[in-house]
Amino acid sequence: MKLISFNVNGIRASVKKGLPDSILAMDADIICFQETKATPDQVSEALAEVQGYHIAAYSAEKAGYSGTAVLSREKPMRVDHGIGGDEHNNEGRVITATFKDHIVVNAYIPNSGQGLKRLDYRQQWDNALRAYLVELASGKIPVIFTGDLNVAHQAIDIARPKPNYNKTAGYTQAEIDGISTLLEAGFVDTFRHFHPEVVKYSWWNQRFNSRATNVGWRIDYVLVSKGFEKKVKAAFILNEIMGSDHCPVGIEW
Repeated sequence: MKLISFNVNGIRASVKKGLPDSILAMDADIICFQETKATPDQVSEALAEVQGYHIAAYSAEKAGYSGTAVLSREKPMRVDHGIGGDEHNNEGRVITATFKDHIVVNAYIPNSGQGLKRLDYRQQWDNALRAYLVELASGKIPVIFTGDLNVAHQAIDIARPKPNYNKTAGYTQAEIDGISTLLEAGFVDTFRHFHPEVVKYSWWNQRFNSRATNVGWRIDYVLVSKGFEKKVKAAFILNEIMGSDHCPVGIEW
């Protein structure tokens, strides 16, 4: 099995930049998209030429904002939206697909914003999300949690850690603690599990031509509930796939 996660920064824009060809090339069993910026109908319409996948999508109340989707060759047994509590569920940020042998949670975590104006909300979100994931993982089915988590966990995950620390959204101690606490609660960062010292990024700021100089951040992850990492055969970041300011990440098992 192969799972891919990709923040497409607008699925309709990404389709125009070659997303269907990338989907074909990646040849994944499950593909999780974030920041679709589209309704479920618009996602299905954008991916009309992509064959062989069931499509489940979740959109924000605000048009053209946020949004997540899961493509899967096997139809999920059930699909759930949100993480419980209305205060976190109006932006289409979490979609959960339950299959016979695993549960896939696809998330687009809120950015703390310019001037860290949304950092308090981000911390509330992290706490609610962790409670949701821990509850899911308490069952017998392994949980795969993936998406754009909008945080660089360690200094190795960001090209310029010192000037960004506690000043830039995505690299404050509060956000770092959020992902650390989730890992301590029973999840494994698959990329770091397989590649503890590899420097590789999944997002680059478009305003500064950062991708060309590889001044990036690793903010896209695949985490798995503890124990399932023993079944994972590979974890990877596909820097060569274009079409967004992010690139895909994934695992095989």
